[in-house]
Amino acid sequence: MLIAFKLKLALACAAGLAGPLAAIPLTIPLLSDPSARDGGALVEQAMIELPSGTISYRVAGDFTHAGKPAEAPLTTLRLERPLAIMKHQVSAADYQACVDAGACRALERGVAVAIDRPAVQVSWHDAEAYAAWLSRKTGAHYRLPTDEEWAFAAGSKFRDDGLAVDDNDPSKRWIARYERESGRDDDSATRAFGAFGVNEHGLSDLAGNVWEWTATCFARIVLDEAGKPVRQSPNCGVRVAEGAHRAYVTDFIRDARAGGCASGMPPSNLGFRLVRDQASWIGRVVAGLHRARASARS
Repeated sequence: MLIAFKLKLALACAAGLAGPLAAIPLTIPLLSDPSARDGGALVEQAMIELPSGTISYRVAGDFTHAGKPAEAPLTTLRLERPLAIMKHQVSAADYQACVDAGACRALERGVAVAIDRPAVQVSWHDAEAYAAWLSRKTGAHYRLPTDEEWAFAAGSKFRDDGLAVDDNDPSKRWIARYERESGRDDDSATRAFGAFGVNEHGLSDLAGNVWEWTATCFARIVLDEAGKPVRQSPNCGVRVAEGAHRAYVTDFIRDARAGGCASGMPPSNLGFRLVRDQASWIGRVVAGLHRARASARS
């Protein structure tokens, strides 16, 4: 197992990845174990439902043209369906309910377990385990957002990471990125939800000091003469994390400041929020039964 761990880390390093170094508010009950809460009360997890729409989106990945680094394409992205996404990141207390149920790995020591603080120092696999547990618990389908969905939900909080490339001195691009990222506040202490403000869609704490895992894999992409992708080499051992800037983080990393590989400034904290897919009528019935049972228990 140790050998496999080191091999995966080495592959991530070789890829030159970033790691450590009109909205409608909805609420649904989070059916965590009432015995894990003071007073046995159920926790209400707020959701925001965004209508379909378009945004300007800088494609994620590492791009090359004629064997040289190239700027990622800027495209117009359209989501054809409404997007239901959590108003704030999954709280440490909600994540702890999954731990208590034996479905999630324990949080690191020092992480404040509170209903108004985000679960941090969690890996992509931790986030996936929580989404699977919550889906089983509620009968709805929860998952991590894609990078495109996160950018759409983030709206004006989405940071365009495009930088011009000087063919004569590509290092200038990396220096400019480092200088831009190093200017941020590096205070990693978690704060109560809402401390970093709310965007125009009603989502809180986007681009604060918690980077959020997405489902999107890192990819190396070759562009043709017209600037269009012609070949992609995805690496799903590394995922896109979004926050004050875009980062590419090895999926088993929990604290990007202490392990893995990075270009630029590493994320201060790794957390997540989830998307809820539109439920089938069977899913809605199951979710209704779960809610009724939970209400009876409380």
